[in-house]
Amino acid sequence: MSFSRTARTASALAAFAALAATAGCGSGSGGSGSGSGKTEITWSTWGSPEELERFKEFDKDFQKRHPDIKVTLQAVPSYGDYHAKLLTQLSSKTAPDVFYVGDDFIGKFVSAGVVAPLDARMAAPDSKAKPADFVEGLYGGAKKGDRIFGIPNDANPEVLWYDKQALKDAGITDDPATLHAQGTWTMSTFLAMNAKLKAADKAGSIFYNWYGSTYSMINGSGGKVYDGGKFVATTDPKSRQALKTLAEGYQDKTFLVADNLPKGNGVEVQFIKHKVGFVASGRYMIDTVMKGDKDNYDIVPFPSETGAPAPSAVATSFLALNKDSKKADAAWTFLSEFVSKEGQTLRLKGGGNAVPSIKGAESVVMEGYPAHAQTFVDTRDKGYANYPQEAAVPDLTANINDSLMKLWTGKVGFDQEMTDLNALVSGKLG
Repeated sequence: MSFSRTARTASALAAFAALAATAGCGSGSGGSGSGSGKTEITWSTWGSPEELERFKEFDKDFQKRHPDIKVTLQAVPSYGDYHAKLLTQLSSKTAPDVFYVGDDFIGKFVSAGVVAPLDARMAAPDSKAKPADFVEGLYGGAKKGDRIFGIPNDANPEVLWYDKQALKDAGITDDPATLHAQGTWTMSTFLAMNAKLKAADKAGSIFYNWYGSTYSMINGSGGKVYDGGKFVATTDPKSRQALKTLAEGYQDKTFLVADNLPKGNGVEVQFIKHKVGFVASGRYMIDTVMKGDKDNYDIVPFPSETGAPAPSAVATSFLALNKDSKKADAAWTFLSEFVSKEGQTLRLKGGGNAVPSIKGAESVVMEGYPAHAQTFVDTRDKGYANYPQEAAVPDLTANINDSLMKLWTGKVGFDQEMTDLNALVSGKLG
């Protein structure tokens, strides 16, 4: 599914406080019986109208195969509003049986004890969602030791979409995907292309202000974000240089912050009108490039210091089981089939806007577009969900993004921002 990168509100923190005060009290949710002999379960997610239609199709298919289970979807359009509402429901014991959790919230849901452990159910002989079926790096904050509290429902590896026409207009003759295949797709080459695009009166790259782009640039520069559980992005020399490169690029307009683009001249318009060479995004960008000359666009991983593949961020969300659900068995049947190979194939085929998190369903990505669609799978397999220690602290990722935005927009100097950011993260992590 697609992933909004809007800032989280204080209401989520307030809801967490209420949740902590009521954890372990009261009765569980689960919905009332319909009198028809069916077990009724509810589940919730956020999503665009197009995404919600796919979910409704899955619900119908599931109920045909399980006539004894009635499924009700509770949808929230905005990701920014979703978790605050869910946390309020959890506090009042009215939450759905099954629900999505974003990668920047899952760790706190685990530590708050409101999601049920799934590892025993996953390991059962008849399980359609075995622990090893999923790419290990995608569990992120949903895994605590050997215990699993959420299953990645699908994924969106952060890659670089590029516009061949824009590159040509800037006098760039090398094809990024070809360079990657040759093992010569380096950060220095990428930055040189961005400089040429800027000289041709175009933007080099557009990045969203979120951990996916920022951390992928750090990794591609040979730096680290966390080391031994400690936040080192502000102290590791290569990480600092990557952040400085981003800051300088944003300030001289070689890079653009997608979040700050004016309405009517956003990412879609700039990319389709050949005003930018690269856009960091996931598979959901397919909907945008299909509006233009689709053969003009392709994808490449984030570059690396040496040209060898480097790990990049993968946007994930998780399907979790309400610890207090009174319909846990039926809820698990739904959850496990939703994330199964068959479930993900059904939801993502035909131009779906995400990549399966489960091994063996890659055919939905390799449907012929873009030319190097295998890059989605390769990036997924080598990538990582948001760091567990960061995901465990509500709003920490959003706070980091907000702090870095001050640097990107020149409101604070580089050294000062490194000091401020280090203090922010250290204070949150303890």
